[in-house]
Amino acid sequence: MEKLIPAKERLLKSEKKWMDGELRGKILVILCAVIMISATISITIFLGSKGLQSFIHNGVSLIEFITSKHWNPTNQVSPQYGALPFILGSFAVTFAAALVAAPLGIGGAIFMTEIAPSWGKKILQPVIELLVGIPSVVYGFIGLTVLVPFIREHVGGLGFSLLAGTIVLAIMILPTVTTIATDAMSSLPKNLREGSYALGATRWQTIRKVLIPAAMPNLLTAIVLGMARAFGEALAVQMVIGNVRDLPSNILDASATLTTIITLNMGHTTYGSVENNTLWSMGLILLIMSFAFILLIRYLSSRRKM
Repeated sequence: MEKLIPAKERLLKSEKKWMDGELRGKILVILCAVIMISATISITIFLGSKGLQSFIHNGVSLIEFITSKHWNPTNQVSPQYGALPFILGSFAVTFAAALVAAPLGIGGAIFMTEIAPSWGKKILQPVIELLVGIPSVVYGFIGLTVLVPFIREHVGGLGFSLLAGTIVLAIMILPTVTTIATDAMSSLPKNLREGSYALGATRWQTIRKVLIPAAMPNLLTAIVLGMARAFGEALAVQMVIGNVRDLPSNILDASATLTTIITLNMGHTTYGSVENNTLWSMGLILLIMSFAFILLIRYLSSRRKM
């Protein structure tokens, strides 16, 4: 016969296993947190040191780099390192894409949660998941073969333009905006709707004057997250925007962004050269803007908790 283990001894063994499991779990979580923090700090230090070399060691003027619209780093007599066209191009396509995607995403979220909650998600949710799963190069290729010729033939210009980049980016960030906006609308308490209906408000009045203001911090967070995604996109925009060095005068002109110039030129520069360092400086600007978007999201999150 097997020897019976006293209840007290079984309890002690069970408690010991529980303590060991807790310790292992705590160590694993702390290790993951340390790795994430270390990676973030390492990337920031590396990109900061590389991005500042063009200003500290190569004598490139920071003011000229940010404000000049002339970019000609290969000129042997008088090289020029003005990144203003690319900075403005990045901001232009990002804000324009947000202006297009925000009403569409929020409208889709309202449709799924308030207008047709029973069957709305069954229609839009697979579409959103499909858009998320499409690689960015596919968006760029479709934009290059379909959107650019359409704009050239029916709207004007060469087709390669800020408009093409805006449309491609808007479609790419639409799933992000829609998903977060849907969660924001779904998380609102039911008593908001019931109280509004009890006061005699219609469904549209309830949506416009009660639900949207209540969910506004979350909706703004969705838009900012979409903008953060758009600001760092490179390949899809590079294929449709034209990649020129001049400032665009209207939305039908070709332009360039920080990411497109980095991806186009980085492979053709010598590591440690002035042009290579200025490209790292553009990467530093992208990192700073990412931090700015994160701070803005944190601010909106703090408003949501108030």
